[in-house]
Amino acid sequence: MRIRGDWMSIPAGIPNCPRGLEYLTMVDQLLVKQKVELLEAFTGFETNNKFSIKNALGQKVYYAVEDNDCCTRNMCGPARPFDMKVFDNFRNEVIHMYRPLACSACCFPCCLQTMEVSSPPGSVVGSIEQEWSICAPSFRIKNHIGDTVLRIEGPVCTFTMCGDVEFKVVSLTGETVGKISKQWSGLAREIFTDADFFGITFPMDLDVRMKAVLLGATFLIDAMFFEKQANRETDRPGMF
Repeated sequence: MRIRGDWMSIPAGIPNCPRGLEYLTMVDQLLVKQKVELLEAFTGFETNNKFSIKNALGQKVYYAVEDNDCCTRNMCGPARPFDMKVFDNFRNEVIHMYRPLACSACCFPCCLQTMEVSSPPGSVVGSIEQEWSICAPSFRIKNHIGDTVLRIEGPVCTFTMCGDVEFKVVSLTGETVGKISKQWSGLAREIFTDADFFGITFPMDLDVRMKAVLLGATFLIDAMFFEKQANRETDRPGMF
């Protein structure tokens, strides 16, 4: 299969690396851009989300496609369960993410948001678990055996009209080592669509499996805080 010039070339000879995650050994930043769906923009009818994932040079690394049914998307809205399939240039599914149906508000501490990340599909490499909080959202990033490796700390205000919204990636000692940033994409795009831009930064030497889990955390954060239902804003202060 011919590799087009706008795709990142795959690094060779990476030992002990799940197939398809070799790309992540060479990056400390990913740019995630959601595709604008015209049907959704004009009618409010929810469609499966699609994303392109690029490196800092603008080269494509992966593309991601949400997988669920029409009824689930339009009945459950932003709270819907979904599978996210991440493909490489050769159309191989290299990462699989699953978000079950759950609550996110502080009123339901026993049923908070989670996402499981597998690479290759069927082999769990880590997970994201929402922590109970009242004011600001926070998450635990866990490895395949359930140990917490990193945490994500979000802001009290996630209103996109405030400009960029940053979720800090912190070590277990509290040091900031990266961030997931929802980037302002322009007034018209913010008002009339739920197509979002995200930037993810992390240490270059971070385990590629945890980089994949942080990519999953980006999709979870997007669904929880920045998805619109029928093109209506659902942003709210804190975790109410």
